[in-house]
Amino acid sequence: MSSNSPDYELADRLALTRPEQVRAIGHPLRTAILQLLTERAASVTELAAALERPKSTTAHHVDVLARNGLLQVVRTRQRRAIEERFYGRTARLFFVAPDAPAETTAERDFNDFEVAARESAAAYENGKLWGFIRHARITEQQAGEFWERMAELVAEFDRAPRHGETVYGFAVGIYPTTHPTLPLADAEPPTGG
Repeated sequence: MSSNSPDYELADRLALTRPEQVRAIGHPLRTAILQLLTERAASVTELAAALERPKSTTAHHVDVLARNGLLQVVRTRQRRAIEERFYGRTARLFFVAPDAPAETTAERDFNDFEVAARESAAAYENGKLWGFIRHARITEQQAGEFWERMAELVAEFDRAPRHGETVYGFAVGIYPTTHPTLPLADAEPPTGG
């Protein structure tokens, strides 16, 4: 396993097919836990210290993620008289399955871009926010192809070596809009006028 990967085995992708799975990743603390575990496996004690939250609160959120198949125990160790569990993600990328029940996407109570907007506010104020937004009239198939390429870029970002002083956020997405469009061009160009 390369030094750019977590120190445990995990799948590349996992489709979320149940509403409770989507709700499980919708809580900001659980999102933070999943992000920390991209680096390496960790115990509840380590996660609680990193998140500066009580161990009982962290354990509750770890349990919700594990019950919904998003975390797994990847190893254990004996510490005094207690067996300490180390948790890892079950996949690098979680996504809502295209054929998921309607309530799965309807009950999704979070938005990654809202999280990114909150997290990036200080960077924007300090002139350290880099980003682009573009609009293009493309087919649904082309949008899917762009999504696949973005997913590969996200996976590359997740595998980046973990060193340096600053944790950077990385937000990508593609979505249909009501952005204005010009009518399709006629076959013949207009004559002068």
